[in-house]
Amino acid sequence: MAVLVAAPAFAQPADAPAEIIVVTANREAQPLSRVGQTITVIDRAQIITAQKNVVSDFLRDVPGLTIARNGGVGGVTTVFIRGAESDQTAALIDGVKINDPSAPGGGFDFGNLLTGNIERIEVLRGASSVIWGSQAIGGVVNLITERPTEALRVNARAEGGYRGTAQVVGNVSGKFGPVSASIGGGFFRTDGISAFNAARGGNERDGYRNYGANAQFKIALTETISVDLRGYYSNAKSGIDGFAPPTYAFGDTQEISRTRQLVGYGGINAAFLDGRFRNRIGFALTDSRARFTDASAAIPFETFAGNGRNERLEYQGVFDIAQGWQANFGAEREISRYNTSSYGFPGDRGRASITSGYGQLVATPLAGLTLTGGIRHDQHNRFGGATSLAASGVYSPNDGATTFRASYSEGFKAPTLYQLQSEYGNQLLRPERSTGYDAGVTQTLLDRTIEASAIWFHRDSKDLINFISCPLPRTGICTGRPFGTYDNVARATAQGVELSLVLRPVKALTVRTNYSLINAENRTPEAANFGKRLARRPGQSVNAAIDYRWAFGLSVGAGVTHVASTFDNAANTAKVPGYVLADIRAAFDISDKISLYGRIENLFNEQYETVLRYGTLGRAAYAGVRLRY
Repeated sequence: MAVLVAAPAFAQPADAPAEIIVVTANREAQPLSRVGQTITVIDRAQIITAQKNVVSDFLRDVPGLTIARNGGVGGVTTVFIRGAESDQTAALIDGVKINDPSAPGGGFDFGNLLTGNIERIEVLRGASSVIWGSQAIGGVVNLITERPTEALRVNARAEGGYRGTAQVVGNVSGKFGPVSASIGGGFFRTDGISAFNAARGGNERDGYRNYGANAQFKIALTETISVDLRGYYSNAKSGIDGFAPPTYAFGDTQEISRTRQLVGYGGINAAFLDGRFRNRIGFALTDSRARFTDASAAIPFETFAGNGRNERLEYQGVFDIAQGWQANFGAEREISRYNTSSYGFPGDRGRASITSGYGQLVATPLAGLTLTGGIRHDQHNRFGGATSLAASGVYSPNDGATTFRASYSEGFKAPTLYQLQSEYGNQLLRPERSTGYDAGVTQTLLDRTIEASAIWFHRDSKDLINFISCPLPRTGICTGRPFGTYDNVARATAQGVELSLVLRPVKALTVRTNYSLINAENRTPEAANFGKRLARRPGQSVNAAIDYRWAFGLSVGAGVTHVASTFDNAANTAKVPGYVLADIRAAFDISDKISLYGRIENLFNEQYETVLRYGTLGRAAYAGVRLRY
């Protein structure tokens, strides 16, 4: 955990290599010492140690991130990075964008993402549209599944606990001749809790079930040419609550959501000039499907269906110009489609394409100093073009003991298919835009047993797309619209501070903590909510954790999270109180291949909400066994 370079969730052993390699900053493996942006790394060791089943629970502990979830595990989950809208988070699995084009805002629901066979999580805080294109205004969350290994490796675990929760996960990896492979799968189920808060009258359990699979293959055709294949699949079923007649007040309902997501990538890699010129041509596919069913009737019927599909053809080149100088460039062509229906009646459908090119130069002109600059242009078939710039720098005068970082970044988010082409759509929409800055310092002391970091950030966003009403007579962009449409009418600003401290006084002990202060405001001129806080963006959060491992194989740990109060609406009239959560955990290695583990979440049974009227899990205990070979 070091705020500028790693999450509070990331604990490096005292004897670990000093260099950390990241891939999210440049789409190319890069030492963190050459990256000027703010990146948090949650690695395999932390994922195993913390025992958390849900990816969003790890993201909650990252400085600058806040989470909102509709109910228990499997409920719709949104992630806000540095106060940006949740739809302005670019989500990736193994480098493939997985944002849903059928969603009205085009965002990604993190509710179905389990840690399962996730090997590593990288979180880039701050805009990164030069490299990742549309939606990367707040930042990027990149989930990396188990990768192929040289030697045969088998990992498996099974656990059970509170309210009929059970999970089984397994993965096998190895190399067989020219083929390196990693294949895994998992199953999760729970009886769950009422999505409608039990404290407000909810008494019907909304269960959840998820099964999924992951695979990676790398086939070496020659020493310099290889084929790369990746796949990810998730299938989930969840009980949800809603607004049932005759009162249409929020409460228990017999609704069920079923979602399916398929992510695939196929590409060829070729290196020339003794490896100095590396090329990649690939095709990426994201296919999402959602079905909502009312199960209260004698014959259940479908209330909503949505399908979204992204197809992306991409080229990336990396050229090592000279020692310390590298060029990164690429081109992409993405086609997005969606269609929806309600109660069996035809709904909306749409299609859009975007063609992009980008270039970035990474230079180390002198020892300890690395500068990065980049530019990107996107040409959309509806709104036209958008150009984004970025620059960053990192400097250490004393071989990493003190590290200064600063960056400037521009972000953009294309209007979604729904905002452009639904019955409420507006084909004159422009992309949302942002400009942001951050600067910070990381200091290590006493042979890196103490590591402290501080970052300041600021972001201004404009042309944000909101839904507006269309009073009679309907003219201009309201012509032909039922009662409203979308328009670029909003502005917002966010700024804050992220602080972190890591203590490793002995190899067996790690203490880590972080603090985030975020002020995210509506700055829309002449708007009724001008100056109000943006909804579901708490102003402060604190995370702390301690882990100790005895020589005989016993590990124990505890964590505490405090999130300040926030508002659930733009008018700041519906307040959501803050909360404090505490967890404890333990694990014991029976042998070098078998471990037993257990944890208690929400130890003091805190009653809280992250979304108004939606319930959350109380005290819950789980235990399991982990196998490795």
